Amino acid sequence: MDIKDRSGFVRLTEYIPDAIEDVRYYSEHNFIGRRIDGYEEPVILLAREAAEALKAASDELRDKGYRIRVFDAYRPQKAVDHFMRWAEDTSDTKMKREFYPDLEKEVLIPEDFIGPYSGHSRGSTVDLTLAYLEDGREADLGSSFDFFGEQSHSDYIGELTEEQLEKRKLLRETMEKHGFSSILSEWWHFRLTDEPYPDTYFDFDVRSF
Repeated sequence: MDIKDRSGFVRLTEYIPDAIEDVRYYSEHNFIGRRIDGYEEPVILLAREAAEALKAASDELRDKGYRIRVFDAYRPQKAVDHFMRWAEDTSDTKMKREFYPDLEKEVLIPEDFIGPYSGHSRGSTVDLTLAYLEDGREADLGSSFDFFGEQSHSDYIGELTEEQLEKRKLLRETMEKHGFSSILSEWWHFRLTDEPYPDTYFDFDVRSF
C-alpha cells in the first residue's frame, strides 16, 4: 500500500466533535521540546475503523461524565525518525527534568522507550486520557503523558490514590470493551486490535483534509 495514501483516514473530530485535540507533537510541550517533523497542524487523524471504535468508547465515557483528551494518534514515519535522531544525540537533554528525570538518555533506545517503528504510524493507535465533561479539565490519572518511568505502567500502583487507580481502570476497561488493546508500559496507549493496516507504516503529514 502507498505510504502517502491518506484515503482511509479521517479527522477524529468528524466522529467525536467534543474530543479535545491536545496534539503534543505539534507543540513544544513534549519530550524533545520542539515541534516534531510531520506535524503540520494540531489535529488528530486515525484510520476510519479506529475512529469508529473510539467513538463507541467515547460515547460510553460521556455517559459516565467524561470526554476524551487525545495527545496523539496517527504518527508519520518521519516523526518516528525524528525521535530516533533525537535519542541518538545524548547531548540534548532539554526536557529531561519533566519527562525522564530518573533515566539517562543513553538507555532510551536499548530499553525500548524509543524505537525505529511505531504502531501509531499504522493509523489505529491512540494516546489519550480522560477529561471532565462539564469543563474539559484533564482528570488526574497519576502521571503525565509520555513520562518515561514506572509510574506510567498500566499495572503501577505505587503512590497512586484509589481515585487515580479507578480512573485508569475505567479508561482501560472501556477501551478494551470497544476493541482496543492496552500495553504494560503506557497507561494512555491503546491499539485497535483488528487494525486495518497492520503492515503499513504511513508517512503523510498530519494536517486537515
